[in-house]
Amino acid sequence: MIVRAKFKVTSITRSQATRAKKDGSGYEPCEGQEIKLSPVTSNSPENEQFFRTTPSGEIRMFTVNEDAWKQFLLGGEYIVEFQAVGQTF
Repeated sequence: MIVRAKFKVTSITRSQATRAKKDGSGYEPCEGQEIKLSPVTSNSPENEQFFRTTPSGEIRMFTVNEDAWKQFLLGGEYIVEFQAVGQTF
């Protein structure tokens, strides 16, 4: 079973982080970003429908992958899908 929810980016915070060097010889400084998302609440019939079933919550993720963080825009709305891995119910 897959559970779907619709979330909106409410903040993006840049910070200094470290990542493994590509040659495996240790770590190097880099930029990282924390993206926070909250359930949508209004502005469209679809959002109001999602809000009726997901009234509160938060998703926070931190990444040093620039290609990943560029996919998230402040105020952008995203469908999130949750699917169990390796479990049967």
